[in-house]
Amino acid sequence: MSAGDAGPRKGRFPLRVRRRPVVWERQVPTWRQARPAIITGALKRAGARPSGNWFVLGARSDVRPGRPLAGTVAGEEVVVWRDARGRLVGGPGVCPHLGAPLADSPVRCGTLVCHWHGLALDGTPTAGWEPRPVHDDGVLVWVRLDRAGGEEPTAAPVVPARPPLATAVHSVWRGVGRCDPEDVVANRLDPWHGAWFHPYSFVDLTVVSEPDGTDDGDRFVVDVSFRLGGRLVVPVRAEFTAPEPRTVTMRITEGEGVGSVVETHATPLGPDESGRPRTAVVEAVLAASERPGFAVARRLAPLLRPAMGAAAGRLWRDDLAYAERRRHLRDRGEFPG
Repeated sequence: MSAGDAGPRKGRFPLRVRRRPVVWERQVPTWRQARPAIITGALKRAGARPSGNWFVLGARSDVRPGRPLAGTVAGEEVVVWRDARGRLVGGPGVCPHLGAPLADSPVRCGTLVCHWHGLALDGTPTAGWEPRPVHDDGVLVWVRLDRAGGEEPTAAPVVPARPPLATAVHSVWRGVGRCDPEDVVANRLDPWHGAWFHPYSFVDLTVVSEPDGTDDGDRFVVDVSFRLGGRLVVPVRAEFTAPEPRTVTMRITEGEGVGSVVETHATPLGPDESGRPRTAVVEAVLAASERPGFAVARRLAPLLRPAMGAAAGRLWRDDLAYAERRRHLRDRGEFPG
């Protein structure tokens, strides 16, 4: 926090009014603290953690009645839907008969029916089509691709600790950048850029502690204020951790909304028409609060989700440019880290 502004604390009123207006160029520079070796070290340790070959495909809410959720993950077309008992099932997105895109096929009574010739798939092995392990964590849908992951498979993905879904308001945003998953993760493991690169959202950012490389201490702890407009802010303390190679979690530990999390998941898609890698960013925000009035927010969740998604999208328009620039320089051998 800047001099004269108190740090995060829980009080009767979550909002604060800064004593002075924010002047962007007068912020304390963070480039000396944002040492490339620290970010690179955190990135390497994240990459060494097991993922069990699980990849985030999209939001749970995108698996709708009558239509599947489909996409390309690591160059492989995949499709998921709910069977007649409501269970999530999925597998290759290419019909084994003549290669039709199953993404365009409807679901009838829990059965995916190929719209080219009517091959019916109920989620079990059929006519050369083999299912893939899938997982519904209540917010996101995951698919396990062992050939793409190349690791020892696990029964379930590494899902970060979350506030109880029944008492949280959550939203999911998805965007695509021309970069690798590591570029997205590296962006998230650089908290120092927040107030400089996103002055419309953050101010008074201080990195309180850096990762020490141990299992318990491999985290960034940050004091930061979320800007609501003018000098009105919400100060919090948050920690950034990477529980697996393609996920970074920001969790509020002090201040308003303790326990709230923002999960950033980076899913490789495959190259574009020019051979450049593409990565999907799937960001899940789970907001929680012990304040009695938060029950009203939960009832208004359908109205709040578009605004939450728009806020995430605004940040990621900048951060994907950061990630794409990092990949561009790395491919040219010019990236300092």
